Amino acid sequence: MPDGNGAFPISVRLPADMVETLDKVAAIMERPRSWVIVRALRQYLADEGQEMLDVQEGIDEIERGEFVTAEELLAEIDGIIAHDEAKRSAG
Repeated sequence: MPDGNGAFPISVRLPADMVETLDKVAAIMERPRSWVIVRALRQYLADEGQEMLDVQEGIDEIERGEFVTAEELLAEIDGIIAHDEAKRSAG
């Protein structure tokens, strides 16, 4: 159940060396462990986590048939090039 700030308590086991480093960083920043952990998780989720979500969304789009084949893409590019060349020739 979330607390008054909408945060959920969770439990995680960490290797001793990570806890030691975490405590050192928290002490230097004069912040609690949880603040450092939340900051680290936000960074991870914004980077690697978002990349995984983007890849999954691409997979989902393919499964829904929402994609362009290589042949369709090349045909569109050829059309753009032909249109541009026609404009230059007429100009």
